[in-house]
Amino acid sequence: MIVLGLILLVVGWLVGINILTTLGVVLLVIGAILAVLGAVGKPIGGRAHYF
Repeated sequence: MIVLGLILLVVGWLVGINILTTLGVVLLVIGAILAVLGAVGKPIGGRAHYF
């Protein structure tokens, strides 16, 4: 999810499409939160890791 967010962020910035940039930032933040919670051992939705 972090990689997809980063790709959308870069593509949206290069092409100039604001919705892609916004979606990229949102996916990047959500992916980072899930990765941190998974790293500390807190399972979310039955999964301990999201990678």
